[in-house]
Amino acid sequence: MTRVAAVDCGTNSIRLLVADAHPRTGELTDLDRRMTIVRLGQDVDRTGRLAPEALERTFDACRVYARIIEEHGAERLRFVATSASRDAENRGEFVRGVLDILGVEPEVVTGDQEAEFSFTGATRELAGRDDLATPYLVVDIGGGSTEFVVGTEHARAARSVDIGCVRMTERHLVRDGVVTDPPTAEQVAAMRADIEAALDLAEETVPLREARTLVGLAGSVTTIAAIALDLQEYDSERIHHSRVSLERVREITEWLLRSTHAERAAIGSMHPGRVDVIGAGALVLLSIMERTGAREVVVSEHDILDGIAFQVAEAAEAGQGG
Repeated sequence: MTRVAAVDCGTNSIRLLVADAHPRTGELTDLDRRMTIVRLGQDVDRTGRLAPEALERTFDACRVYARIIEEHGAERLRFVATSASRDAENRGEFVRGVLDILGVEPEVVTGDQEAEFSFTGATRELAGRDDLATPYLVVDIGGGSTEFVVGTEHARAARSVDIGCVRMTERHLVRDGVVTDPPTAEQVAAMRADIEAALDLAEETVPLREARTLVGLAGSVTTIAAIALDLQEYDSERIHHSRVSLERVREITEWLLRSTHAERAAIGSMHPGRVDVIGAGALVLLSIMERTGAREVVVSEHDILDGIAFQVAEAAEAGQGG
């Protein structure tokens, strides 16, 4: 057993997992798992740079996480940074800030590496279940990008494409610096066309339609599950491994895309940081399900964080640095 810490810094949120990892059994015992909306990718698609206020929000969260990691006495820490910092011209400023606060250099991973982590985290505990046919298609809908991975015990093909919920919102649903409330039919159609083009790219590498079970990860998917379950507040245990039908995803997506900010904010299970981007995230999921023919999505709360934690524990067992 190794006590490890994993940080996943994405376009919309930064998340921490401190856990006792058992790499030989595939078990993780959570000690602390949390998420902070920092919107690191604010305006990156337009400017190509990380905004100063976005960096400071992220560094504030890192300071909180540093205290938690120290309190739990984690032996190993790995910090993985994904889409926003991969794209930004000034990512060196981000790297220096994280190194100063947490003592480790963030690894700005490729989309394919991100996909591998997601697959491991999402599917490791599904092994042996006779109610879920393989191969799996794991879909991680982030803020800046969406990762697609097909595999059974291990990832066989992976691709990352730039259709995250924040990127799609900023690209298609913002007018004069404000999110359209609600979006117009023309805006939704343009966003859908962008998503479909990205799915064409993903399908060049990943056989999306060969999968027998669709596994959905990250905040857009888990929020849709919370809405489908009619939860008055977010409940991770009920959401984890719940199943949402294509028809229910379509119904929720259509409602989100015609609702106002106030109506979405009134949903008890909705994180305030997702109110303006959830419609785009839902449309990404719906488009994937329609493209692949999936009749339902299996929702997982275990994702890239868990994959990173397993990798850290395995490296420790092998006597490697971490």
